[in-house]
Amino acid sequence: MSLLDQLKTMTTVVADTGDIGAIEQFTPQDATTNPSLITAAAKLPQYQSIVDETLTQAKKTLGEGASDTEVAKEAFKHLAVAFGKRILEIIPGRVSTEVDARLSYDTEGTLATARELIGEYEAAGISRDRILIKIASTWEGIKAAEILEKEGIHCNLTLLFGLHQAAACADAKVTLISPFVGRILDWYKADTGRDSYPPSEDPGVLSVTEIYNYYKKFGYETEIMGASFRNVDEIKELAGVDLLTISPKLLKPLSETDGELARKLKPEDAKAMEIEKLSVDKETFDQMHESDRMANDKLDEGIKGFTKALEELEQLLADRVSQMGQQPVSV
Repeated sequence: MSLLDQLKTMTTVVADTGDIGAIEQFTPQDATTNPSLITAAAKLPQYQSIVDETLTQAKKTLGEGASDTEVAKEAFKHLAVAFGKRILEIIPGRVSTEVDARLSYDTEGTLATARELIGEYEAAGISRDRILIKIASTWEGIKAAEILEKEGIHCNLTLLFGLHQAAACADAKVTLISPFVGRILDWYKADTGRDSYPPSEDPGVLSVTEIYNYYKKFGYETEIMGASFRNVDEIKELAGVDLLTISPKLLKPLSETDGELARKLKPEDAKAMEIEKLSVDKETFDQMHESDRMANDKLDEGIKGFTKALEELEQLLADRVSQMGQQPVSV
């Protein structure tokens, strides 16, 4: 069996891409997208029809008097769902669709946007059980997710870099968290000047392992989905975690490589560990976040990066509306 086939026996494999062709190739259970991935996919010729359909619908919604900028902004709100709907035609499980990163510190704005996204999926006949609303792991985002979960809207808390974020998410009873393995490694390499770490000492791997053991020790139901990988070794070290979201460039070598894959993370091992349970209120969260330079830096960087991708996507849509002119595109 390939490493990928073995991995699927112990961990749910998720495709980390907006590329529908790659999802069809690797047959994951779930798929997750983010602003950068949607923006990249929207630039590809094979997905121009999705972009154009969304723009045409936005123009119909607003009426012929709407400016190109107004049409682009209206389409922007719906494009991630348009990709999500196409992805759900392929996969058997769930797709993650992200709230605008510019709302990361706005609980009410996040709530409103999440409800709009779910409403759009449900209007298309898609059950909310197949959707994860993706929200940054700020205190405000976690509080929004806590409210949404009580409404039956399932959430994926992303840009997660520290145990304080993970503990707060578990207490909020969110469905799933996405700790970022590779971005943690990036920070430590830059901070220490080291070129590399052995797989078992990779700081991102150690962070996810700590979170996994904490959750399993105390019986939390929140799922852990390792994300943002830089190499296959990081993935192998986390075999056994609940889920892993993996880019096509790493799914390919996993699918083409044979050899035995050992399970590294086991609930029974975590249960036997001596671990202190955290009590995380806003004051504690803020203190722990401030003292964790890596988590502080990477959360801020991640939000800024996703914001930049969203601005690029808005410009891409505005340019496309201009190209389309006044006549609806035939789709």
